[in-house]
Amino acid sequence: MSEKITIEVVYALTHEQTLLKQQLPLGATVADAINASGITAKHPEIDLAKNKFGIFGKLTKGDAVLRDKDRVEIYRPLIADPKEVRRQRAEEGKAMKKGGGEL
Repeated sequence: MSEKITIEVVYALTHEQTLLKQQLPLGATVADAINASGITAKHPEIDLAKNKFGIFGKLTKGDAVLRDKDRVEIYRPLIADPKEVRRQRAEEGKAMKKGGGEL
């Protein structure tokens, strides 16, 4: 009898989260899990060539081998670059002379 592992595949939108549990054969990869879950049929915006993946919050590749009880996470592209947002906030702070005000 071949061994099986139990994993979860998750994808979150701002208004909806999808969590799918499934069993796969030992040695299955992240890509195997995503394909077997059928999540791309429910969320056609997921592009396996463009989206990034992780296992419990750590980035990984599609060919990474899964272990029992792993959670495969599919990440959406960023809407804004966090570095650019911080830079803009810093510029606004300088323009408004926040902090160190006059007494």
